[in-house]
Amino acid sequence: MTKQEQAALEHEDAMQLSLSRLNHRLEKIKEGGGKKRIMKQHDKGKLTARERVAQLIDPDTTFMEFGAFAGYEMYKEYGGCPAAGVVTGYGRVQGRLCVIVANDATVKAGAWFPITGKKNLRAQEIAMENRVPIIYLVDSAGVFLPLQDEIFPDKEHFGRIFRNNAKMSAMGVPQIAAVMGSCVAGGAYLPIMSDESLIVEGTGSIFLAGPYLVRAAIGEKVDAEDLGGAEMHASVSGVIDYKCKDDHECLSTIRDLVGRMPETILTNFNRAEPALPETSDAIMKVLPEDRAKPYAGIDLIKAMVDNGEFTEFKEEYGQTLLCGYARIDGWSVGIVANNRLVVKSGKGEMQFGGVIYSDSADKAARFIMICNQKKIPLVFLHDVSGFMVGSRSEQGGIIKDGAKMVNAMANSVVPKFSIVVGNSYGAGNYAMCGRAYDPRLMLSWPSARLAVMGGAQAAKVLLQIQVGSRKAKGEVVSAAEEEALLKKITDRYDAQTSPYYAAARLWIDEIIDPRTTRDWISTGVEAAQFAPLEEWKMGVLQT
Repeated sequence: MTKQEQAALEHEDAMQLSLSRLNHRLEKIKEGGGKKRIMKQHDKGKLTARERVAQLIDPDTTFMEFGAFAGYEMYKEYGGCPAAGVVTGYGRVQGRLCVIVANDATVKAGAWFPITGKKNLRAQEIAMENRVPIIYLVDSAGVFLPLQDEIFPDKEHFGRIFRNNAKMSAMGVPQIAAVMGSCVAGGAYLPIMSDESLIVEGTGSIFLAGPYLVRAAIGEKVDAEDLGGAEMHASVSGVIDYKCKDDHECLSTIRDLVGRMPETILTNFNRAEPALPETSDAIMKVLPEDRAKPYAGIDLIKAMVDNGEFTEFKEEYGQTLLCGYARIDGWSVGIVANNRLVVKSGKGEMQFGGVIYSDSADKAARFIMICNQKKIPLVFLHDVSGFMVGSRSEQGGIIKDGAKMVNAMANSVVPKFSIVVGNSYGAGNYAMCGRAYDPRLMLSWPSARLAVMGGAQAAKVLLQIQVGSRKAKGEVVSAAEEEALLKKITDRYDAQTSPYYAAARLWIDEIIDPRTTRDWISTGVEAAQFAPLEEWKMGVLQT
């Protein structure tokens, strides 16, 4: 066995281990509020959120869940909030790609934590920007009151949900809401602001204030059924369009409604007959476990694209960024990927892998503009340490060339997809289409790291600041204290660079198995077909 083959096996073993950790955590998250609460849900004749989703989507299709790690290891003082108490993702219903949002009533009765609101808004954003139908499976006790100040009044809080309902209706984005449990207070507006609404007899209820609050407010004694049950809303208030006897009939009715919707493709992205990469599982063997070690970015691309075919743009120029055309599951895409190899520039200088230099940024800016001209979706593969620093780079105009790349990427109107495979540090995250730049999907591998800078650098900077502050006060800091302090800072910082930390806060949509990367990109491009492209315009570039 050659050294190269041995290294590939080591890389694969490390990735398999990190995937094992990923899957173990996902299994725990999918238990929601736990087995006892799942049993209580079943005792009421109700399916769980995940069971509802599984029954709603077409048989033998995959639910592409995003936001599964939202709220991960957050809200510990309240017992946690697995998956933010709501299940979201892409699912096929009667062959039609839809966004599905299902409240998980096993988690605090489906109450809305701050991260729950953020996750719901993200699901609506994905439906809006792609103009795909969105289906709400409602079963929620409303806002989690101990944290109401973090979910209620601001622009990106709970009320934005209903603003989006109205906007999507005006845009012609189909919305179907099924009340399959509680739907109270402000949340009661969601089904009524959707195009069509359903309710399940016996378990579904809608009211602005529940029986206890009504009695406290106006002294009226009324039970939940008379106040806001299925019979009342179907026959008296007229709030509901379809009354269903149970969860199964409700989900079947939704499938019937979706099956009657026409599909209108507004942007016809180029697609050929799909083909697999040359070697199966090669994608697992490229990245070294040690994120500081170099590897050839071209190997990563070829392991991902159809037939391993990549038409490289400006191959010998700006080599720390790879740009070019390929097909992923048949779709024509433009790829911008960091190259971790140490290479020689055209001037004969050595360039560090994973760093964006002036020539690399200049090349990427031009390539991004060409893809917009041709209406070709863009895929960004992050493994970036940032932009090159130092006097030579500053004198060479690194800020100017970096600004060109950011300008072109920010003004890009074609669908953009960001995959963080390794490091995504500092302004490199921005230039490679980080969350702030509206990628249609922002995904990461378990090997990802997101931060303003690498852990070792950041820890040393933070250590200098803390030690300097103590010395300024006349305190003596021993070498042992410095070492202990450095370890504490490093551990905390490393935890914050983890993809799980990022996914918990929805800085990324999902942590994925590298082998599913093609499926995610393909689904993303398919969804983007249903939305029109804006007119492409560029801002002022300093040449």
